[in-house]
Amino acid sequence: MTDVEARTGKQKAEAMLPEQIDNKIGQTVQGDIPLANRPYAVIAEMVGCDEKTIIETLRELLDRGTIRKFGAVLRHEKAGYRRNAMVVWAVPAGETEKAGRALASFGEVTHCYERKPAFEGRYNLFTMVHFRDDDPEEGVRILARAAGIWDYMILRSVEEFKKTSMAYF
Repeated sequence: MTDVEARTGKQKAEAMLPEQIDNKIGQTVQGDIPLANRPYAVIAEMVGCDEKTIIETLRELLDRGTIRKFGAVLRHEKAGYRRNAMVVWAVPAGETEKAGRALASFGEVTHCYERKPAFEGRYNLFTMVHFRDDDPEEGVRILARAAGIWDYMILRSVEEFKKTSMAYF
């Protein structure tokens, strides 16, 4: 973006009403976030304001409940992960927090949460795990050893159906 384009964009943003700026920022961030050292600065250039305004507006939108969460979607295959699986764990009562923290400490684990009621009456802790190799068995055994939980089931992903979020802005 040239200096002239940035100035023109900033002038347009200054002419917008606050809710128009909120909407413009919302529209921009619900798509792909720029892969850059300072992604909010890049977004600010796109919107025509400064980086501080982007960050403050996102915080306000979250605080007001206009947006519920702001996070990344892992495109695991592009990141070099060949297999993913949901692993469900039968964790004894009173040990869920400890086991969950142990499992969540692994970089391969992107989701870790307790389910009530338990799946099939016994699997109460769920983890989404991503692996670089074809067979997750050894990786899951490492997780089991760290958590001290040996009663688990691997639910392998066969096909991915959706990797998009709703568009609200």
